[in-house]
Amino acid sequence: MSIVTKSIVNADAEARYLSPGELDRIKSFVTGGERRLRIAQALTENRERIVKQAGDRLFQKRPDVVSPGGNAYGQEMTATCLRDMDYYLRLVTYGIVAGDVTPIEEIGIVGVREMYKSLGTSIDAVAESVREMKSVATGMMSAEDSAEAASYFDYLAGAMQ
Repeated sequence: MSIVTKSIVNADAEARYLSPGELDRIKSFVTGGERRLRIAQALTENRERIVKQAGDRLFQKRPDVVSPGGNAYGQEMTATCLRDMDYYLRLVTYGIVAGDVTPIEEIGIVGVREMYKSLGTSIDAVAESVREMKSVATGMMSAEDSAEAASYFDYLAGAMQ
């Protein structure tokens, strides 16, 4: 739920007008909208590069993942791993656009530990893939945009642990 929706729902539940503080937070949200959209667009346009480079880094750091018996062993399973990384990058863009982690929570975090555990996949490796995507993605951005995007990658990786 965006800050706008949260503010309205809270104010309405209390049968009151939006407070000056709520209006300031909404103004800040709206003002930052162009930046958030620019960041999401950059991530979207560079998604293949981000996922590939992050995947390469992950597989270098975690050779167990691509070794026989690893969850990304073989061409098909490697493609599945990269597909999952792309999915998590997409979730990060949703959070950035919303200016809130709620889309990440509601769409991608619920049950993720249990799902990967049932598949025998290391949740640590999945979280590491998110950190690698953060590293690649933020390396392509200005310091300000990088700081904004980094918090969503950090939230996602932390929520998996």
